[in-house]
Amino acid sequence: MGDPRMAQIHERLHTRFNPSKLEITDQSADHAGHASANGGGHYTVHIVAEAFTDCSALARHRMVYKALNDVMGSEVHALSIQARSPAEA
Repeated sequence: MGDPRMAQIHERLHTRFNPSKLEITDQSADHAGHASANGGGHYTVHIVAEAFTDCSALARHRMVYKALNDVMGSEVHALSIQARSPAEA
């Protein structure tokens, strides 16, 4: 993974959730010049993990944001999340 931000996101989510599927897409180029980004990237995360079983969509998003808490707002400006349990995948 050439992008250090994507590698950091991948490492954090893999360590925290041990997902059966984890795809991260960098969409930063689509947002070039976005004044409030302050150098942070725009990413989409598709993740499938047992940890999301019986959790609401809001709870799943909170779990992902918590795993990335210290990079949100600096390394990561925007994050689109699709989090599913294995039964939903």
